[in-house]
Amino acid sequence: MLFLLDCLSLALHNRNKGIAMKKLKRPRTLPFKQMIRERNSAMIVHYLLRALVLLILVAQVFNRNYENVFLCVLTLVLFTIPSMIETNTRIDIPDTLENIILFFIFAAEILGEMRSYYVGFPFWDTMLHTANGFLAAAIGFSLVDILNRNETFTFKLSPLFVVIVAFCFSMTIGVVWEFFECFMDLVFGTDMQKDTLLHTIRSVALDPTHTQQVVALGPVVSVTVNGKDLALGGYLDIGLYDTMKDLFVNFLGALVFSFVGYFFAKKRNPHAFVTRFIPTLAVEEEENKDADAAGDTE
Repeated sequence: MLFLLDCLSLALHNRNKGIAMKKLKRPRTLPFKQMIRERNSAMIVHYLLRALVLLILVAQVFNRNYENVFLCVLTLVLFTIPSMIETNTRIDIPDTLENIILFFIFAAEILGEMRSYYVGFPFWDTMLHTANGFLAAAIGFSLVDILNRNETFTFKLSPLFVVIVAFCFSMTIGVVWEFFECFMDLVFGTDMQKDTLLHTIRSVALDPTHTQQVVALGPVVSVTVNGKDLALGGYLDIGLYDTMKDLFVNFLGALVFSFVGYFFAKKRNPHAFVTRFIPTLAVEEEENKDADAAGDTE
């Protein structure tokens, strides 16, 4: 992903040949007090969450829970991705989007996996997949929009087609993630595709006539496996309903952003709320600031 973003930014480096662009500087490393004064929310959130994960990491080392140690290390690595993108490419990630990404990683890895929020709070997984659909659509929108506004490319997509591509990008990310969950469950014996308790079963495999007739069983109140009653109060579906629910809420998140992104692509209001979620070229950020300064001067 970093390679793709770097190639994209380099390809767009000379999109305005008649305008001399300033050399971009790497993000500054500021003291914590100065970050508070300058209201650098993304860096404040990053440092606070990183400190919290480090404390959890130390506790898990003392507890000799090395699986959780791995999750903490993975979380710390994932925390660095937004800043690495901004440092190594010309992509500028809005603070709001960066904060959401950091909280998303913390909620998924630390709260969801380590603290078992996926089990304790049934809506947790649904909430994260919905947010993923929205955020992935925003990223897909920005990638297509940057290319669409590049003068060196011959094609120009209408706002409708831009959001269609963004929507498809988000759904593709959602499908690939479900492939990953299935792969982990099949190969490594995990349970990433969560179970669903059902009280009715419908299947053509139960048809004694073998004529593709759907046979329904229910209400199912008990299930016995190898002579042992599972005492679940119903039939345990192992992943199908969870996968479809995840894809559906991903669809809703992508749909919401596509709806909002369509009107933004038409009106191009630089102060619109949706711009808080759309990465842009750092050069465009400088041009917008210069335009705002010129407007204030006039």
